[in-house]
Amino acid sequence: MGRRSILVATGWVATAAVATLIGLGAIRLVGESITGTPGGVRSEAEIERALASPEPTPTGTTPGVAPGTATAAPSASSGVRRVFATGGGTAVAECGTDGVRLVSWAPAQGYRVRDVDRGPDDDVEVTFEGSAGEHELKVRCIGSEPVAVTDD
Repeated sequence: MGRRSILVATGWVATAAVATLIGLGAIRLVGESITGTPGGVRSEAEIERALASPEPTPTGTTPGVAPGTATAAPSASSGVRRVFATGGGTAVAECGTDGVRLVSWAPAQGYRVRDVDRGPDDDVEVTFEGSAGEHELKVRCIGSEPVAVTDD
């Protein structure tokens, strides 16, 4: 190998090393905003609190929302709300003077909503169906609080 080839190879290795160091320095400087989750990672308890907090939602199924996802506006008789999770999806239920009602429900990935009884009634239920099976959630008011129950 000639002297010129050695100089070219050495220059190329030096340039690659400098570029790598600059890139690593830039990533360290930018830090979490480029590699992490904005706002940090939330705990399961924080997510449950956020889902349980009442928010006004439009009545009926909202256009543009994934099929099987429905929301309803809170009524004047709104009571205690709770979030329920199954392997097939989640639902929010609340107790009021006219019984229990499903406020919203959403299937998990790979599932769909097969059947919904949104209430208000003595009990309400939603059935999520997917390739891994079927998950049914039945909710009833005990006192003024919604509670998941097994089928009678």
